[in-house]
Amino acid sequence: MKATAFEHIEVFYNRKGLHSTLGYTSPAMFLKDWINTREGEKQVA
Repeated sequence: MKATAFEHIEVFYNRKGLHSTLGYTSPAMFLKDWINTREGEKQVA
């Protein structure tokens, strides 16, 4: 049961749940936006 709960929290909630420190986006969306921003900066330079 502990392993199942841990997996749910780490795999589902922490990756898809909204986080206030990330501007109420999910970590996956925040990372995607950050990567896109970095790639845009490289193309401009």
